[in-house]
Amino acid sequence: MAGHNKWSKVKRLKAVTDARKGKVFSRLARDITLAAKAGGGSPDGNARLRTLVLKAREANMPADNVERAIKKGTGELPGVVYEEITYEAYGPGGVAFVVKVTTDNKQRAAQEVRSIFARWGGNLATTGAVSFQFLHAGQFLIARDRVAEDLLLEVALDAGADDVITSEQGYEVRCNLHLFDKVSHALEQKGIKCDSAEIAYIPTTTVPIKDAHHGESLERLHEALEEFDDVQQVFSNEEGGE
Repeated sequence: MAGHNKWSKVKRLKAVTDARKGKVFSRLARDITLAAKAGGGSPDGNARLRTLVLKAREANMPADNVERAIKKGTGELPGVVYEEITYEAYGPGGVAFVVKVTTDNKQRAAQEVRSIFARWGGNLATTGAVSFQFLHAGQFLIARDRVAEDLLLEVALDAGADDVITSEQGYEVRCNLHLFDKVSHALEQKGIKCDSAEIAYIPTTTVPIKDAHHGESLERLHEALEEFDDVQQVFSNEEGGE
């Protein structure tokens, strides 16, 4: 399941086709609206919003769409009321899933997510049933050619990050949830561009993929979840999923 490790997910998001841009824009708009509602409409004073605006820019989302989403969050424009919901589930072979949803219809979202898991050999779980298998933390992914390791270590750790992990693909910075904005701002101030910056569920234990059939079922499950517009983020702990 290399297709679901953290770096290949970044590559997949960067290679968004025209056919999927509408969905990407819709998801970004919801996130921007919620961020503006929670922390205000100024990116300068709202690090979460600033991160999302940068992400929208990289996805070539029209500036008017971004501005409209911010104004819906601040109440300057009327808009749909969204709820953020986190579902915990088991996929085929006991793989743990955490699915983040933003929806204007809680009942519809629950029914659809439950149906998707059932279709591919999984099931929804109770709150807390699988989340203990993940570290809930801020996560920043940075390509190796963007910054020298020594500088990144200095900036990230001074800002309160817990760890900087180096791999062939690049650097992964992890931090406490409550320090996400501080670390994000510190990286931005030093001109360190992130390939991904999010509040993530990072697997602390993994489940091996049993065979080709198991791997294909997991692949189809991921695809089905990504196709559902209300789904914002999907985290899972199959081997290769971290």
